[in-house]
Amino acid sequence: MRDEVLLRSLTPGVLAVLVRRGADFAAAEDAVQDALVEAVRVWPADPPRDAKGWLVTVAWRRFLDASRADASRRRREDLVGQEPAPGPAPAVDDTLQLYFLCAHPSLTPSSAVALTLRAVGGLTTRQIAQAYLVPEATMAQRISRAKRTVSGVRFEQPGDVATVLRVLYLVFNEGYSGDVDLAAEAIRLTRQLAARFDHPEVAGLLALMLLHHARRAARTAPDGSLVPLAEQDRGRWDTGMIAEGVAVLQAALVRNRLGEFQAQAAIAALHADAPTAEETDWPQIVEWYDELARLTGSPVVRLNRAVAVGEADGPRAGLAALAALDDTLPRRAAAAAYLHERDGDLATAARLYAEAARKAPNLAERDHLTRRAARLNARLNGIRCD
Repeated sequence: MRDEVLLRSLTPGVLAVLVRRGADFAAAEDAVQDALVEAVRVWPADPPRDAKGWLVTVAWRRFLDASRADASRRRREDLVGQEPAPGPAPAVDDTLQLYFLCAHPSLTPSSAVALTLRAVGGLTTRQIAQAYLVPEATMAQRISRAKRTVSGVRFEQPGDVATVLRVLYLVFNEGYSGDVDLAAEAIRLTRQLAARFDHPEVAGLLALMLLHHARRAARTAPDGSLVPLAEQDRGRWDTGMIAEGVAVLQAALVRNRLGEFQAQAAIAALHADAPTAEETDWPQIVEWYDELARLTGSPVVRLNRAVAVGEADGPRAGLAALAALDDTLPRRAAAAAYLHERDGDLATAARLYAEAARKAPNLAERDHLTRRAARLNARLNGIRCD
């Protein structure tokens, strides 16, 4: 308890030292947090003579390590064009090998993924925590434990393909919907992986990335606001990338070794195949969500399935499916708001959109949900929103 009180009292001063030395505030926070976790582990057996000096030294080393990793990531991104080129991958660089090395057999899959995202992918602890739906402090401890586990270990046993796939999937998601543009890099590395491993799930992940990335140009309006899938200008979708994604997916599916990435890609392909939002084959999408739920057991999958049921069988059917899910599930309020809006309950929808906006993981999503709530409130008050 005494050490915890001391750590809390020293944290602001340590943070200030790192900022004065040139660290930006967010990176300094991550480094200090890593140092605090290390202190909790080390100090009971070996208390330092100068507690603050110890924390500053460890935090500064963590900051330098993170900065070098970030600089390496940026150099790799500079080599990648704005859009990933179709076709076979170019010559393999060391990045993919680093992904395999960080996915060390001595680590659990979740720890290996977190460590790789932090050390190689360049994501912050906060971004990784959001991807895993856990508190930032929990993720910081997980990453620190992973670093301790592999410290001094000879990296002669690279991790398995499944772990590397999971890392690439999360890196792509951060680039697709987060505030770091890593989507093109994730596609580049997945192409390399597909060239090395003849595995249907590797192909499934590549297809999934291509089909989602094909909609990139239509996902945002000129003012930067989000454009929902149903409202996107499909003429701006990259048809060449869609065709490649569908071809890769079909080649994987015929092997009859279905996995979660192939199932997700099949859903994305059905969206891409519809000439208009109204022509989307929602019953088949629900069937694929059933397969995906069976494969993963993921509550997020069941959330998306509830929305698809609402499109296929009506909003009340969707709300009934949604009722079985935990109220604390991320984006549940947004899904409920959408289904209530389709059911004509504008007051409930507006309230839920506002609630979802408060919980949104990024600024673009928050602004989108806030505008939805404002539009419905204006309609309820008889105000025209042209």
